[in-house]
Amino acid sequence: MKTFNKKGDHGETSLLYGGRVSKADLRCEAYGTVDEAVSALGLARTLSTKQKIQDTLLMIQKELFILGAELATPHDHYTEFTKKYPTINEARVSNLEKLIDDFEQELEMPREFIIPGDNTSSAAIDVARTIIRRAERRVAELKNIGNLQNEHIQEYLNRLADLAFTMARYEAH
Repeated sequence: MKTFNKKGDHGETSLLYGGRVSKADLRCEAYGTVDEAVSALGLARTLSTKQKIQDTLLMIQKELFILGAELATPHDHYTEFTKKYPTINEARVSNLEKLIDDFEQELEMPREFIIPGDNTSSAAIDVARTIIRRAERRVAELKNIGNLQNEHIQEYLNRLADLAFTMARYEAH
C-alpha cells in the first residue's frame, strides 16, 4: 500500500465505511486530537523508567485506537461497527478508575497545583494529559451538536486525563 493517494489534496478525508468530509469537520478534529494523544503517550512510554507506567500507557494507546475508530464512524454505520469491533464502554471507564485508585495507593497526591517538569517522563505524560483534555473538549462539542454516538467516550476521556495526571505524579515520585 502506498503512503499517499492524493485523495486528501483538496481538504477532504474519508470516514470509516466510506463517505467524505472536510478535514476541518469537528469529527476529524476530535479523532485527530485523539491521534495526537496516542503519539504523545507513545513518547511518554519510551521515556518512562517504570514498567507499570509503560504497560498502562500501551494499554491506553490501544484503547484510544478503539475510541478514534468510533469517532470516525458515521452515524448510519455505527450499529454495524459495534457488531464487528470493540467499543468504549462502562467497563473500560471503570478500569481507568481502578487504575487511578491503584496508583494513588502508592503515593501521596499533591494538594496544590503542580508545575510539570519534575523529570522528562512525567512532563511527557503531562503533555499527553493536556492533549487528552483537548480531545475531551472536541468530543463535548460533538455531543453538543448531537453527533456523539457513545456517551462513554466523553466519560473515558475525562477519566483518562485524571489517570494521566496521577501517572505523571507517580512517574515523578
